[in-house]
Amino acid sequence: MKAIGFRRSLPITEEESFIAFDTDKPSPSGFDILVEVAAVAVNPVDFKVRQNAAKDIVLDSPKILGYDGLGTVVEVGDKVSHFEVGDEVYYAGDISRSGSNAMYQLMDERIVGKKPKTLSAAEAVALPLTGLTAWEAIFDRMKVDPKADNGKSILILAGAGGVGSIAIQIAKQIAGLTVIATASRDETERWCKSMGADHVVNHHELKTSLKQVGFKEVDYVLDCVDINGYWETLVDIVKPQGHIVTITGSEKPLNLMLLKEKSVTFSWEYMFTRSLYTTSDILKQQQILNELAGLIDQGLLKTTLNTIFNGFSVDNFKKAHRLQESGKSIGKTVIVF
Repeated sequence: MKAIGFRRSLPITEEESFIAFDTDKPSPSGFDILVEVAAVAVNPVDFKVRQNAAKDIVLDSPKILGYDGLGTVVEVGDKVSHFEVGDEVYYAGDISRSGSNAMYQLMDERIVGKKPKTLSAAEAVALPLTGLTAWEAIFDRMKVDPKADNGKSILILAGAGGVGSIAIQIAKQIAGLTVIATASRDETERWCKSMGADHVVNHHELKTSLKQVGFKEVDYVLDCVDINGYWETLVDIVKPQGHIVTITGSEKPLNLMLLKEKSVTFSWEYMFTRSLYTTSDILKQQQILNELAGLIDQGLLKTTLNTIFNGFSVDNFKKAHRLQESGKSIGKTVIVF
């Protein structure tokens, strides 16, 4: 089968930062399904793995990236019970396995959902990784109760990014929260409002901007950009007994003692945890993806797709990674095969 990958961690401008190659088509067993891939989305995790997985070495065989994927089931393993050949599926992948940047991919059925019926392939593949991340952050980590917590406030840092775009929608439409998103450009501010944000504030002047829209403190914070850079500010603006969740890494230890006086809860959100450790609730990701699909088909949520590249080519993967690395991408970037 055709695949695109890399053997060395090179700048995206280098000719061999991505290479096309042929490899054997895999066969499913156990809980695995074999998907004929039709479209993928590119996320920051893609370029971060590309930049770091083979820094000082040359891999014996190319590493295939790709986490968001969408396609058709063409074979199933002997333990598969949720899917049949011909089903259209979408998923966020497993960071420990070969990725979706190939014609075929093996996926554990327990982290795969049925494709939303009302969306195109490009529109649907934009959603799994970011949708799962936002859903887990709000409901699994913050444990928001849509009835008991209705109307409470959430600050979403980097609201126009991939996770921020769908988090705005889930927080507003499903969790019933008052959503404040951060943005610093006219186009990102417009995007956040189109996703449903109640307020958009400038992250360069966060405390001042929050006060200008009537908030000295917020109940919840979802950081999608830089927990280190905003840490002390977030500690200051989160309410007593509030909750801070981050999806970003920390370059240095966070001073959690700053949270003690307010009894604030802090959580990491890592979407790959369930698949990486085959947790006892791994099937929850399939359930979330199916619930998201249902909410989309009901018109309660919408795609966050913003940029499409057509064609399975090295050039298109380079373009998509270059856009992600720029830090200027809005919504999601998709490649349709």
